[in-house]
Amino acid sequence: MTALDPAHPAHANGRHKPSVLPFGPVAADLDATDRVFASTLASYKTPIGGLVQHLKHYRGKRLRPTLLLLVARACGTVTPAHHTLGAVVEMIHTATLVHDDVLDEADTRRHVRTVNVEWGNKAAILFGDLLFTHAFHLSSTVDVRACQLIGEATNRVCAGELKQVSERGNLHLSEADYFQIIDGKTAALTEVSARMGALYAGAGDEVAEQLAAYGRNLGLAFQIADDLLDLVGSEQTAGKTLGTDLEQQKLTLPVIHALAKLSPAEANRLRDKLRTGDAGHRAHVASALAETGSFDYARRRADEFTRNARSALTCLPASECRTILEQLTEWSARREK
Repeated sequence: MTALDPAHPAHANGRHKPSVLPFGPVAADLDATDRVFASTLASYKTPIGGLVQHLKHYRGKRLRPTLLLLVARACGTVTPAHHTLGAVVEMIHTATLVHDDVLDEADTRRHVRTVNVEWGNKAAILFGDLLFTHAFHLSSTVDVRACQLIGEATNRVCAGELKQVSERGNLHLSEADYFQIIDGKTAALTEVSARMGALYAGAGDEVAEQLAAYGRNLGLAFQIADDLLDLVGSEQTAGKTLGTDLEQQKLTLPVIHALAKLSPAEANRLRDKLRTGDAGHRAHVASALAETGSFDYARRRADEFTRNARSALTCLPASECRTILEQLTEWSARREK
């Protein structure tokens, strides 16, 4: 099952798809981060044990804690503070996923039923809130600076999500507004993960700023890839509900580009199709995206951000972790799930 036909020529990029990345250098640290995450929620195993247990299905890639730990090791060393902060960023990300599934009315994530489908919207919202509050409490065990950095990043995440919700149905959304949305809802958390990885490994402010830029660019590329998946991905491969952006009239980069490239009359016809959601509107969208080269445009923009991310890594000495961080940029832009 696909959102838009993945066999469409625009879906093929002719490039080798990156394999699973070797996270070996921080595998033990990821295990330590997982233990912090689990112990933080251990007291809820009795009253809401099913919900807590279900979280394992929301924690697949662990991109943000992995990013934090790789940066830390590339800068010097991983400390117990990194394990705690890795759990914090993963907890915040998981909370946003739980809330996103409510907003998107999604019924599947990582091949299983979502929290909102299994326990209802009210429980899902409250459970997401619980994860947010525990993340902030956990960050307070590190120091004030960690609380401030996490607070600022989470504010940006929520502001980005709010802007996206408020722009739902705005079929004239600009590319600039789109990037403002994803800079908050996705890039803020990858940015702060890289920044904290550097700072708590003893890196100076200049290096931390460079690595924060790496994280931000990585997050932007990641979100563009995610938006492409929503249009042309396979639900079986992705393991989650796709096509929600079109269903909810949330414009993403490929559609924004197509609307800008079409003639005014054709653009208005496409907007009518999106607005009414009538039979055949997906095929109409797919045709417009192919005609305008909008899939390729979005991939080029993702590649632009990956190049910026790799450029920011020049502040680091050569190491296995730096190499993995470089590989991570390609994976983020070209992944299938």
